[in-house]
Amino acid sequence: MLEDLESVLISQRRIARRTRELGEEITTFYGAGEITVISIINGALLFTADLIRRIRIPLRMDCIRVASYGNDTRPEGEPEVIYNVDLEVENRRLLIIDDILDTGRTLFMISQVFHRMNPKSLHTCVLLDKKDRREIPFEADFVGFAIPDKFVVGYGLDFAGRYRNLPSIGTLKPELQNPPEWA
Repeated sequence: MLEDLESVLISQRRIARRTRELGEEITTFYGAGEITVISIINGALLFTADLIRRIRIPLRMDCIRVASYGNDTRPEGEPEVIYNVDLEVENRRLLIIDDILDTGRTLFMISQVFHRMNPKSLHTCVLLDKKDRREIPFEADFVGFAIPDKFVVGYGLDFAGRYRNLPSIGTLKPELQNPPEWA
């Protein structure tokens, strides 16, 4: 699968180092007491698993599933919640984790959903921040890496359900974006 990449933007080693640093930042930020982590899956699954093992305070975790990309390299309309959390979040300190912040639509929408549930606080953490694609003025509280406006795959990020299991993050060769046999 690595041969399908045009280039590697972020190596497995850099991801591991930055995830460790983010875990320390989050632990320091929240201090003592429990937090509730909400992972936006499927994309943030790998990042969340690695990150929560680096957070040194008690936490509860649940997942929410949102659809926005389908089989395209650009979001297909407004994000839609497909599966919501089961954990009680009222009066809890929430940390929402996502793989990538690009247009801002998904994290803005999810943040609004959780604000209506009256958490004690709500913060966001993303592995990747693609500021050049922002359509809604939304900034994450914790960011792994700022990246250029390129379509990326690996370490949980996919194209049409593929490439999530790559250990690094790279740009997919243009000729492999939307191949007819995947349609």
